[in-house]
Amino acid sequence: MEKGRDGAAAPPLKMLDRKRGCAANAVLVAFIVTVPSMAILFGARSSASALWIGSANASRIGAHDRLLGGLLANDGFDERSCHSRYEFATYRRNAGRKPSPYLVTKLRRHEALQRRCGPGTAAYSDAVEQLRSGKSHPGAIGSPECRYLVSISYQGLGNRILAAASAFLYAMLTGRVLLVDPSNEMGQLFCEPFPGTTWLLPPDFPLTSYTNFSIDTAESYGNMLKNKVIDAASTTAQQLPPFAYVHLDHDASVEDKFFFCDEDQRVLRDIRWLVMRTDSYIVPGLFLVTGFQEELGVLFPEPDAVFHHLGRYLFHPNNNVWGFITRYYDAYLATAHQRVGIQVRVFGADPESPELLEQITTCTQKENLLPGLLAAGIDPPAVPPAAPAGRKFSKAVLVTSLKSWYYDKLKSMYWEHAAASGEAVAVHQPSHEEYQLFGARSHDTKAWAEIYLLSLTDVLVTSGRSTFGYVAQGLGGLTPWVMYKPANGSVVPPDPPCGRDVSMEPCFHNPPFYGCRIKQWVDTGKIVPHVQRCKDVSWGLKLVGRNESKTCHIVALLGFHTLFALACCQLLVVNCWHGVKRAIARNWSADMNHC
Repeated sequence: MEKGRDGAAAPPLKMLDRKRGCAANAVLVAFIVTVPSMAILFGARSSASALWIGSANASRIGAHDRLLGGLLANDGFDERSCHSRYEFATYRRNAGRKPSPYLVTKLRRHEALQRRCGPGTAAYSDAVEQLRSGKSHPGAIGSPECRYLVSISYQGLGNRILAAASAFLYAMLTGRVLLVDPSNEMGQLFCEPFPGTTWLLPPDFPLTSYTNFSIDTAESYGNMLKNKVIDAASTTAQQLPPFAYVHLDHDASVEDKFFFCDEDQRVLRDIRWLVMRTDSYIVPGLFLVTGFQEELGVLFPEPDAVFHHLGRYLFHPNNNVWGFITRYYDAYLATAHQRVGIQVRVFGADPESPELLEQITTCTQKENLLPGLLAAGIDPPAVPPAAPAGRKFSKAVLVTSLKSWYYDKLKSMYWEHAAASGEAVAVHQPSHEEYQLFGARSHDTKAWAEIYLLSLTDVLVTSGRSTFGYVAQGLGGLTPWVMYKPANGSVVPPDPPCGRDVSMEPCFHNPPFYGCRIKQWVDTGKIVPHVQRCKDVSWGLKLVGRNESKTCHIVALLGFHTLFALACCQLLVVNCWHGVKRAIARNWSADMNHC
């Protein structure tokens, strides 16, 4: 049984669930009481709600903005070397979220740091020599010398992308140069994200066995804590090692996860070289570190769009992959009125599951993403009501799966039977590799192209727990419908078969469950309002939008006209009922006091 810093045993996860009490009822009562009065007020006067809605829409970037609201640098790149960086905006119907001005400024500063301290500079050569010598970082706290974070690339492509994005955010928060392990195709699939420099770790890196670092590595931060090599409370900068390995993989120990504690971050910031391994999206854990929270709040006023911004900044398909994407898009997806993405990830031994096929069809038809089918011999409506005159409304369905069986079945269904709505439905699948291959360039090229194509759809259905789907939804700015995995290994499709996720953010599958400040086991999904449990991984954590009801309360506290404050609430009631349900479920007693 795992033990915390004070030796306390970790409780079973189910004991971490907080009971829902009278505070939840208070939210519901407040909601019911408020709605009629809002209806009366806005029946007489709607200008305030229009003003608020206009303000809310300001968070969206303009269509075909090639710089994504300043997210991408305007110079420093040869556009011919990476067509996708500035062309992809023309392929997206969903323009996406607008980055905060502070994020834009921070990215330009970080790009300058990468150029000043990256490979090929005198500063990098000095840092490598210091590492090779085995000497500790001589500088004191706040030293201006360059510091580095090396991100190890392994596992599937989705894992590698999420790991690199997580490492980049940590590097940006702590003022470190990010260097990515070039193995596993990381140097062949993506364009360089930083102008005037490289993010790839040079081949002469002194730690020649770094790709083999694991939970047993003596230099891991967790092992150094466990073996008393480092004491987070008393170790001085002069006593620190020349590098530390940060193990945040799926098998990370309790000591490894002290990485997410403030006092441990104070130690890590003075170690010049960090090497990190993770196969997950650790960003929700960074939001638990109190020393990062203020900075993160300014960088990402919309915490449910962190990977949306990081992914679109970092990951641009190289010209070869971009050719795969644009050719397929233009041939099969461009002319459809609506594009529906279905990502099928099969877990377990049976790759061809009639039960999973039933789950896919039930989900898509129940949620009105795909039309129902008519029995043989029954004619469909002549022209669907929503279609332009003389032309059927068309849907292009993009299926991604290692197997072709699901695509074949869906395609046959909509060829052999007419859609009840009269719509024309075309089903497509770019490839079917049959098995997941690690480190195979052709396999990863097709996987990256399919992730990107999924991100270009209008609506998206994903398989729970799949990093492939996580990346697609984040790049596309799409909150997906998630197909739940049957419980306890059952083959019976769950009921309901799918549900709309709470945000487009990926799930952190292996989060900490230790409260650093109170030094005891806690449910870390109830510490910060915008860090909650995942729908597809009950023990995981993900970022969601900030509490909407709290936003209304702040508007009122700031002294705005009552009608304007109610405009906020009206918008939330109409568009954010799921947010109200989350507030009830989370039992935010502090908010109830204001009610």
